[in-house]
Amino acid sequence: MSVVLIFLALVASIAGWWLSRQGLTSKPWLESVGPHPNNVFPQPPPHRMGVTIFLAVIGGLFAMLGSAFVMQIDETPWLLVPMPAQVWINTGFLATSSLCLHMAARGRQKDIQIWLAAGSATAVGFMVGQLDAWETLTRNGYELSGAPAASFFYLITGLHGLHILGGLIALAMVWIRRSQSYNFQNSIGLCALYWHGLLVIWLLLLALLMGLGNEFLALCRSALT
Repeated sequence: MSVVLIFLALVASIAGWWLSRQGLTSKPWLESVGPHPNNVFPQPPPHRMGVTIFLAVIGGLFAMLGSAFVMQIDETPWLLVPMPAQVWINTGFLATSSLCLHMAARGRQKDIQIWLAAGSATAVGFMVGQLDAWETLTRNGYELSGAPAASFFYLITGLHGLHILGGLIALAMVWIRRSQSYNFQNSIGLCALYWHGLLVIWLLLLALLMGLGNEFLALCRSALT
């Protein structure tokens, strides 16, 4: 529950910061007609806001799973699943994919397809690496139906992998439509935003699966007592 509350507080803080930039305290009936002042921030496109909200929902789902993970360890101490070396390589793949898509969204027109291809290839590398990591754990005796820690590991990383797979489908659609007359770069920007969110979620999941979440909560409890 503590993980969920921390996540909700973070989301509320971000939402409050965003709303504070939308001019909610302004009084348009008192303003004279004329050019807009320079301190008025442009509102984000609807599609970008939709992806942001979707990422917040995904984050809430993983926060609830993380809370269940932490509480279960507190009640019945587990031996955490040892991270295969492939997991760290996969993290590098995902980070590289996120960076490449960011460069594709912000780069020059002639470089877009190069960065997009690199981002797509490293994303596929992440998925293949995850399958290899799961196979390694299975060979080492950490099966899906085995210890609770192993079951949670497969559940959390598998759910994250499904969201990556959904992102790959979106990237495939961008590739298919790249020759059509629509804003190709904006679509890549939405994919990049989604990838940034999944990267942040993955890093938090890694910290959780390594037991850092429990150490953080223990530190908070000791500070409050």
